[in-house]
Amino acid sequence: MKWSGKINLSLATIAVLFGMAMVPAAKAQAKKPNIVYILTDNLGWGELGAYGGGVALGAPTPRIDKLASEGLRLTNFNVEAQCTPSRSALMTGRFAIRSGTYAVPLGGVPEGLTGWEITIAQSLSAAGYATAMYGKWHIGGVDGRLPNDKGFDEWYGIPRTTDEAMWFQSKGYDESIAKPPYILEGKKGEKSHEVTKYDLQQRRIMDTELTRRSIDFIERNAKSGKPFFLYLPLTQVHYPSLPAPDFVGKTGHGDYADSKAEMDHHVGEILDALDRLSLSQNTIVVFTSDNGPEPPTQLGGISPILNGGSAGPWRGAMFTALEGSLRAPFIIRWPGQVPAGKVSDEMVHCVDIFPTLARIAGAAVPQDRAIDGVDQTEFFLGKQEKSNRDGFPVYVGDILMAVKWRNWKVHFYLLDQATDPPLKLLIPRVYDLDIDPKEQRDVGYPNSWVVYPAVKIIGAFQESTKKYPLIPMGTPDPYVPPK
Repeated sequence: MKWSGKINLSLATIAVLFGMAMVPAAKAQAKKPNIVYILTDNLGWGELGAYGGGVALGAPTPRIDKLASEGLRLTNFNVEAQCTPSRSALMTGRFAIRSGTYAVPLGGVPEGLTGWEITIAQSLSAAGYATAMYGKWHIGGVDGRLPNDKGFDEWYGIPRTTDEAMWFQSKGYDESIAKPPYILEGKKGEKSHEVTKYDLQQRRIMDTELTRRSIDFIERNAKSGKPFFLYLPLTQVHYPSLPAPDFVGKTGHGDYADSKAEMDHHVGEILDALDRLSLSQNTIVVFTSDNGPEPPTQLGGISPILNGGSAGPWRGAMFTALEGSLRAPFIIRWPGQVPAGKVSDEMVHCVDIFPTLARIAGAAVPQDRAIDGVDQTEFFLGKQEKSNRDGFPVYVGDILMAVKWRNWKVHFYLLDQATDPPLKLLIPRVYDLDIDPKEQRDVGYPNSWVVYPAVKIIGAFQESTKKYPLIPMGTPDPYVPPK
């Protein structure tokens, strides 16, 4: 891609400062594409109509289904097993085990990404993008680690997670013991400030406000003509799944279904705004989820707090190494660039998003650290049928639970649900996901050869940690990598 001397010098200088090397864009374009990345919370693989759910599960999802028909729909898009690790992997292009964000933070130590980590927002901002994040962050709850410290020009939302909204109704809760959750707002170069307490009333109207602010951001940048990156991590359908007042009773199937209908409506509002402003043609829209569905309560049935959800044909829920935890819906639309109506079972991981979008946007990818993501541009654009990934290690917390390779899964631990203790297996179990999506029939004999490529993936990862040591969870700033 050809750049003017002025722009080339500017980006090259930034690349040196951040330890990056420029990645060429996918093709020369008169205008960089806008990027809208919509991330839902705990939405299972099978919940959408386009994935076999929708009206069959009590809540039609017509707007998201239409989006799927207009772009590429993946059936083998993989995330990490928990919320924080997936969001970290998306933002950095690095497996969360590398950055000390491998589990949901529980307090007591510095949480989230260190200041040393570089996010996709920082990269796109350096490449001339306006950047905004509205929603749930969950990879750093203190100044220095909030979105406006990590590349976003502006943000509004919650620094941690939605279930904290239930604290105010919890027996014995005392604000002097545990600081109440707040909705925060901030701008780059300024300190974030508290807006209001995040209680159940605010939980109901949160996604409505996130969508309103997102549309305002789109409108402002449509006027300025500046390319933009909008990161919209919605709070639905995370428990407690309380729909906005206008959606209560909408489906007739309870709060969870009503919340899905609300989610679909908000996605439609974003798409309508792009159409109204004549931005759709030059905007990449991604819709996905951070992990598999919530598990139903272990006491039997569905509780008012834990709603469960559908993982489609896959077994398991979040916090496990099963496919129901790791596979998430993924739709990408870019009219005239990404083939419309295509469905692929090729393997992609959320760490791949950073290098892919960076290449398309003519942005930079860090070169002074391990980047686990691979560039999927040619695959997304339909220029090749195969993904550039054939496997990855599966960590749940800081435990290497399994390896996924091609159509195979090799488990080293047994873990069916989050409340179980992981059970180390004396002999790894091998599953053929093509014919056993629920991972119930160990076919290690006569397929024990599959352990070889799995061990190769582990070996390559472990070798990389010698050059780039793992950052321990709770590492304070400033973090300086060892030389």
